[in-house]
Amino acid sequence: MNELLIIGHPELMEERQRWLNGLGEERRLSDKTVEAYERDTRQFLHFLTGHLSGPARLSDISSLRPGDLRGFLAARRKDGAGARTLGRGLAGLRSFLRHLEKKGLANAAGASAVRSPKQPKSLPKPLTAIDALTVVASEAQLAEEPWIAARNAAVLTLLYGCGLRISEALDLTPSDFAGAPTALRIHGKGGKTRIVPLIGAAVDAVRVYEKLCPYHLAQDGPLFRGAKGGKLQAAIIQREMQKLRGALGLPDTATPHALRHSFATHLLAGGGDLRTIQELLGHASLSTTQVYTGVDSARLLEIYDRAHPRA
Repeated sequence: MNELLIIGHPELMEERQRWLNGLGEERRLSDKTVEAYERDTRQFLHFLTGHLSGPARLSDISSLRPGDLRGFLAARRKDGAGARTLGRGLAGLRSFLRHLEKKGLANAAGASAVRSPKQPKSLPKPLTAIDALTVVASEAQLAEEPWIAARNAAVLTLLYGCGLRISEALDLTPSDFAGAPTALRIHGKGGKTRIVPLIGAAVDAVRVYEKLCPYHLAQDGPLFRGAKGGKLQAAIIQREMQKLRGALGLPDTATPHALRHSFATHLLAGGGDLRTIQELLGHASLSTTQVYTGVDSARLLEIYDRAHPRA
């Protein structure tokens, strides 16, 4: 007997096929997405068949409860499915149920009541130390005007050298660099203030920019200026980084924010502890900083092999 007849009665399977056809023809979803949704709903109907001890009917679908869907997700998790796979499967089921609901054949409320599995945080993708140093170097900048090239180098050096968010760097004023500064007082997310050590390379880069900048830099005004003299916008630095990626052959993950990730990862690789890195980054929770431990697993394994008596 055909597998589709085993897991569902004809009227249910016909509606499922209409829905799948519509995904590709009307909603213009990719072939791979349609294939994934076909597979996800087929697996669900397999589960439901075992749950009901027989092929599912439209009436069974219309009376689904949140517990039925949670049971399916739990079974898939037991089989080794990860959070992303489970989330996509639930999205496919919701789409199918909404299709049936529009035709008055089911109620999609049960699926909406089920929370999507919590997705794992993606590991940051830092640049290598060599690539990071190349990106922030003044001679690597592509802007034709010397003062703009110096400005870009100074901003990027602050992101990598001090672990600043791009918004934090662009909020700096000349007064932050008055005298011979050794640290910056940064006002970060949630109104939280932190002290960040200021490396000499960052001070030098800012001094070169200040000397070349054609605009008057008031002590309490924005330090970094756009081409027309207004406050520099983050999108400009992001575009400059995009050009650098192309020129240096770096991956798309090499963004201004990746320099902040690189700052944290390279500190950890150099022996920095998580609590210190948490303070430098301005993370409210240590769990946010702990994501960097996954980035430097090679170094952790190296230390284990060198130091553990049973290695």
